[in-house]
Amino acid sequence: MDTLKFQEIRGKIIDNVSKVIVGKDEVIELVTVCFICGGHVLLDDIPGMGKTMLIKAFSKTLGCDFKRIQFTP
Repeated sequence: MDTLKFQEIRGKIIDNVSKVIVGKDEVIELVTVCFICGGHVLLDDIPGMGKTMLIKAFSKTLGCDFKRIQFTP
């Protein structure tokens, strides 16, 4: 993938997800790059910070299925 195509895809994903998630620009950027590069993401934060909503927004944007794995010790 060339640089211009990467920037175009990245911009579209970030713009769409940012309509739903406000104030998490760095997290949105990092998750976007991870998805484009074919990596995995582990979100770890306190309850109520929008982790599930963030990934739901990404899954709708990318046309993917959403599955949630929860671990509560």
